[in-house]
Amino acid sequence: MLTLSGRVIRITEEKVERQHVPAPRRQFSLSTNPNLPLPLRGERAYLSRLEEPAPTGFSHYFAFNSRPLSLGDDVPCTLLGDEFSYLADGDVVSLTDDGRIRTLFRAASEHNSILLTEQCNNYCLMCSQPPKKVDDRWLLDEAMETVRLIPRNTRSLGITGGEPTLFGKGFLDLLYQIKNWLPRTSLHILSNGRTFADAGFAEQYAAVQHPDVMIGIPVYSADPARHDYVVQADGAFDETIRGILNLKRLNQKVEIRVVVHKQTYEGLPALAEFIARNLLFVDHVALMGLEMTGFTRANLEALWIDPADYRVELSKAVRILRSYGLRTSIYNHQLCLVNADVEPAYVKSISDWKNEYAPECEPCTRRAECGGFFSSGIQHGYSKSIRAFT
Repeated sequence: MLTLSGRVIRITEEKVERQHVPAPRRQFSLSTNPNLPLPLRGERAYLSRLEEPAPTGFSHYFAFNSRPLSLGDDVPCTLLGDEFSYLADGDVVSLTDDGRIRTLFRAASEHNSILLTEQCNNYCLMCSQPPKKVDDRWLLDEAMETVRLIPRNTRSLGITGGEPTLFGKGFLDLLYQIKNWLPRTSLHILSNGRTFADAGFAEQYAAVQHPDVMIGIPVYSADPARHDYVVQADGAFDETIRGILNLKRLNQKVEIRVVVHKQTYEGLPALAEFIARNLLFVDHVALMGLEMTGFTRANLEALWIDPADYRVELSKAVRILRSYGLRTSIYNHQLCLVNADVEPAYVKSISDWKNEYAPECEPCTRRAECGGFFSSGIQHGYSKSIRAFT
């Protein structure tokens, strides 16, 4: 598991006179190219991997404590621990004046997402990012700046929360920013869908006309009461379904996401029938394994079921959905815990920065095909049915 945030070893600040008070949080796009043209250096921070003289002209310098740069006293430099040695050319980081660093984007990764807010109007039993009642609009401001620093050739980008749509116009402004700065980047948004029950907001979202955007919306049961219990919000099912209908009426791409656990696994086949009969026009259905973090750990007794114990229900659901022509995928599962008949729908989906494999996986001949585990799953327990293919 990669360390995406932490404290730096030391920051050497600029000693030149400033025209204004520095912002408490600054963002940098990293370059490892000492021959970058001079006009471009002022927009980038130089990341050194060797003990070397520093190329001049960069806005900031990052080096590792074991491989310091040769710099003058008036050059701003941040020394990092080796836990950040994965940083590379094109990555984007945020640095605070009190020495905290966060990795916001990794150019070599296919799993980049922007956390837009930790606020949410659901309170899901298994939420991996527990909501907070705080004013965190600074995350939206940070996102607007981050988009400007992301390489233009980025293939895909996610937006997540909390519930991103709670920012209303601010959320829409970010979509316009992404469309303008990253016009060839596919966008995937995670939302509970409830805000789109407002037809006017759904129309404003569609008016952005992003060329390649999908919104992933969870539906946990065909039974409204069961869905509302899982998300801990009365009336959420009705708002979510209305939101999906409004979006599809406007020809927007929608993915339905279903997290499978003790409260949802028995109803999987019925939910598949509900989707096939009522929401056949959605663009994708993802059946997802449980992540052992956030609220899941607090509600483990109510949520945990060995994936090996619901493989029959999973197969039934996939069979129903695919028989109706719905594009269906299985995310966040281990290959040895699903039936062979669903393997065509199986996807290696766990983000690379939090992906690990159990000791039992070492001799497996199909490890390269398998999505493995969330790091939290390795730490807090996993199925006793894990076995290696040989």
